[in-house]
Parts: sequence; C-alpha cells; structure tokens
Amino acid sequence: QVQLVESGGGLVQAGGSLRLSCAASGRTFSRYAMGWFRQAPGQEREFVAGIPWGGGSTYYVDSVRGRFTISRDNAKNTVYLQMNSLKPEDTAVYYCAAADTPLDPGRIPRGRNEYKYWGQGTQVTVSS
Repeated sequence: QVQLVESGGGLVQAGGSLRLSCAASGRTFSRYAMGWFRQAPGQEREFVAGIPWGGGSTYYVDSVRGRFTISRDNAKNTVYLQMNSLKPEDTAVYYCAAADTPLDPGRIPRGRNEYKYWGQGTQVTVSS
C-alpha cells in the first residue's frame, strides 16, 4: 500500500515557476515507477511526466518537454515536478501516481490505468 500526498500548487503568472512535491508512505516506494498527471476542467486526465524506479531516464509529454523536470529522492520517499516557463494552458489539477513495476526498473508507464495509487491532487493556476 502506498499513500501519496501532493503539495506545492498555487497561483502563478505566466512565465513563472512552481515546484510540486509528492510525499509517499510505504517502504516500497523505491520499487514504484512514478508519474505526474494533470486534469483541466472538462478534459481528460493526461499523463505529463514519468520516472522509473530505477532512475536513469524520464519521459515528458510534448507540451511540457523542456519546461518541466521530474525527479525523485528515494531516501525521502518523494517525487518532484519542477515546472518552469508556465503557460495559462498548464492550469489544471496535478496528480502524482505510483505504478507497480517491480520487475522492470527502467519502465515508465504512460497509461492512466497502469497506475495503482493516486494522490488527492494539487491545483495549479497560471494567469496570463
């Protein structure tokens, strides 16, 4: 069982930055691939970025590549999403999620249904 709690959301002007954190409980955090998703009003929840439990690689959706950075600190059971050069279209509720991939340290799941545990979400609002 893994419980996830996001923090760091807020209101920021376009061009600004925010750093989201996701604190995980459970001793097996280091064996879960982690992902960040977001959901804007009236839209589907979309995958934004992911990092495998083995580290060494990351994946980003095209709309955030070059602006967002996902990282993890297994010693602190925390995954981060650094968001720079924010745009109004980045406005959404951001969720972190954990995928159980114990046998594949390099895998980054991208499908919503591949993630087993979810946080409650944190609102990010970017004003123009």
